Amino acid sequence: MKRQDSILIFGASGQIGKSLIRKFTKNDYKVIAVTRSIHRKGYQIKTQSNYGYLDLEQINSFNEENISRLMKKSSVCINLIGILYERKAGQFNLIHTDLPDLLSKLSLKYSLKQFIHLSALGIELASDSNYAASKLAGEKKVKKNFNNSVILKPSIVYSVDDNFTTNFMRLLNFLPIMPLYYGGKTKFTPIHVSDITDIIFEIVHKKILNQTIECIGPEILTFKEIILKILKSINKKRLLVPLPLPLAKLNARLFQLMPKPLLTMDQLKLLKYDNISSKKFKTNFDLKMNANKKFDEEINRYSFNWTSGGQFAKKNIKLN
Repeated sequence: MKRQDSILIFGASGQIGKSLIRKFTKNDYKVIAVTRSIHRKGYQIKTQSNYGYLDLEQINSFNEENISRLMKKSSVCINLIGILYERKAGQFNLIHTDLPDLLSKLSLKYSLKQFIHLSALGIELASDSNYAASKLAGEKKVKKNFNNSVILKPSIVYSVDDNFTTNFMRLLNFLPIMPLYYGGKTKFTPIHVSDITDIIFEIVHKKILNQTIECIGPEILTFKEIILKILKSINKKRLLVPLPLPLAKLNARLFQLMPKPLLTMDQLKLLKYDNISSKKFKTNFDLKMNANKKFDEEINRYSFNWTSGGQFAKKNIKLN
């Protein structure tokens, strides 16, 4: 494979990364997939690709020397790395600001055709959130460093491999009561992983440059509506209770002590703000890149994993 055919993906082991590997290798692009642990993540990544179209690279330290070695072999760099909570102070800035700053500078240095950076939707107003502030700072660095960049701002990305719908399906299986933060009124535009994968593929295929694109699905749903759709999908009934802000803060402080927090104080701040198109940037629909998958239809494809009886509890299954 020539350099111009190689796609360098940071964050390759996540739900979007694995989906992109399938998409690109199926369409004869060579992918260089970066992971922090080949031994732990390598097998999962390898199963996503067509034979001969994938190189696995382990990087434990995002320094210029390590990244430059891979940039020299690539024509497009895609950064999917992001975290939802900090294990220690400064991680948001390191991952969401410093890393895209470095990647975009090196994309310019090595004359890559494109740098595609995954940011987040609905963060412009969330000035009180460290997550949002670090994401916005990263976007500014990317725009300043490299004109051939595309910044993607997706709403919630969901699939059977996500950490959103599957976590709620698991929780709602045993929680008798589900708290609703801010009355459950926060709005979202969930987008399925296959839809955002198609969007990224089209951006590379059509050589789209110097754009900021808000990536949204076909529906606007409140947090309460999302929870109700998940409950219906797993065939459960739960009491939904609006939680006053002081109790919500106490709830978040307790949850963020867990190894994998269900909610942090910073995430609670983010939930104040709608996660829908700001109208400040073009959306995927404006660019004729549709995302048509409906939330309830897609979660029904995998929610049986969290229903009593598993797949055999699905309706209309007949056993001979």
